[in-house]
Amino acid sequence: MSTLAHVFEDAGIATIVLASMADVAKKVGPPRVLACEFPLGRPLGKPGDAAFQHQVLRQAFNLLEADEPIFEHFPEVVESDEMPMACSLPPRDDPNAPPAVDEARGLISAYRRAVERKGVTAVGRAIEPEQIPAALDTLHQWAQGAAWKDVELPGKNTVAVCHDIRAYYLEAALELVGDLAPGSRSFDAWFYEVTEAGKTILEARRSLKTQEAPFPFWFYMVAGHLE
Repeated sequence: MSTLAHVFEDAGIATIVLASMADVAKKVGPPRVLACEFPLGRPLGKPGDAAFQHQVLRQAFNLLEADEPIFEHFPEVVESDEMPMACSLPPRDDPNAPPAVDEARGLISAYRRAVERKGVTAVGRAIEPEQIPAALDTLHQWAQGAAWKDVELPGKNTVAVCHDIRAYYLEAALELVGDLAPGSRSFDAWFYEVTEAGKTILEARRSLKTQEAPFPFWFYMVAGHLE
């Protein structure tokens, strides 16, 4: 983000960087930085604490009044409170379906409740919620060695489809556990290590790499810190 700030500034757009990694921001040197000792993935510090978040934003926007480059520290430190995420998954219903497909079908009710309660969803970048099982079926086939050129993925864009699957699981899981707002790494650990969908995405990604599919087609299917 610090590098992008220079790009936007060169285009005449004022920027403010909320920096969780102060040393990196100092090296890159964007003109306005508020260094916040918050857990990665929580740029405003405390989920669900609107007053605290507004305090961070007020201090950040005050940096726009400076006539020269400025680097400030937010006075409060927020320690990471991430706990391993735990969410009970539905039992198998169709033993003839791939495990990930059966699992995704079992989460549809929780997902729909979440959407009805919140009125918004992050699913839909490439596929609709009803297409999640079909997409996982294709990923399962790829994971089993099917040629990626021979089995078409609903939505076609692997990155966007995997985003939709991950969002579907996140929203369904939060509905089941009561919106405890797990950190991103906590959720990713649960998704990729526990769920059949996450395991299938990882296996499909490895298979695509082995098949020498185009690099962007497989590399960006998972979160950046998972290699």
